[in-house]
Amino acid sequence: MAAKQLLQEIPTDLLRERMPRHVAVIMDGNGRWAKRRAMPRIMGHRKGVDVLKDLLRCCRDWGIEALTAYAFSTENWGRPTEEVEFLMTLFERVLRKELREMMKENVQIRFVGNLEMLPDSLREEIDRAVEATRVNTGIRFTIATNYGGRQEILQACRSIAAAVKDGTLALEDIDESIFERNLYTNGICDPDLLIRTSGEMRISNFLLWQMAYAEIYVTDTMWPDFDRAQFHTALRDYQSRERRFGKVGIQL
Repeated sequence: MAAKQLLQEIPTDLLRERMPRHVAVIMDGNGRWAKRRAMPRIMGHRKGVDVLKDLLRCCRDWGIEALTAYAFSTENWGRPTEEVEFLMTLFERVLRKELREMMKENVQIRFVGNLEMLPDSLREEIDRAVEATRVNTGIRFTIATNYGGRQEILQACRSIAAAVKDGTLALEDIDESIFERNLYTNGICDPDLLIRTSGEMRISNFLLWQMAYAEIYVTDTMWPDFDRAQFHTALRDYQSRERRFGKVGIQL
């Protein structure tokens, strides 16, 4: 019990009032992690799921309101067929297996992206998980699946253009608030912190609109090795920064 309690306590060198409300993660390096260990790439993805589950609970324990994970991009369809099929099956299996635990822990699950292209059986599990957790009031867990930032912006533009065309929206009334309401992420606050693993210095078409003022933290650690200690380091770095938002400066 003492060890479990210790994990739930926020580290003493972090200030709860300066924690990010919303953390987003690009979970990069699963395949390379497996390759370095002479394992099939799919083993890296399996390990990565375990890391994500623990990060979700860590966010909950340390008072972070929302976590968004980049699970599958629109570009990931270009990976080997066997790997894509495994990922679709893995998503479905994890949803089915973990839903009861997510309900117990009061997690609200949401998916963003073009879900129409996903296998029917996976979409059914997604619908079931989203509906079952809709009224939960704990951490908001968003999974970006078949997601692309440019595609999201294009579909928002199309939706707004259609509303103007049919007369339900005036051109002069279009503002940032209207635009945000037409994004997949409508109702989700913008990320304060983006974490990318494996050392890649790009955001890879992820939350392009929403990342306008996010702090970006990149680590060489591969995603399967990203643990609570690594997350602690990322949060400590975040709390050391000044967030200016184009102004003089706001000390975290």
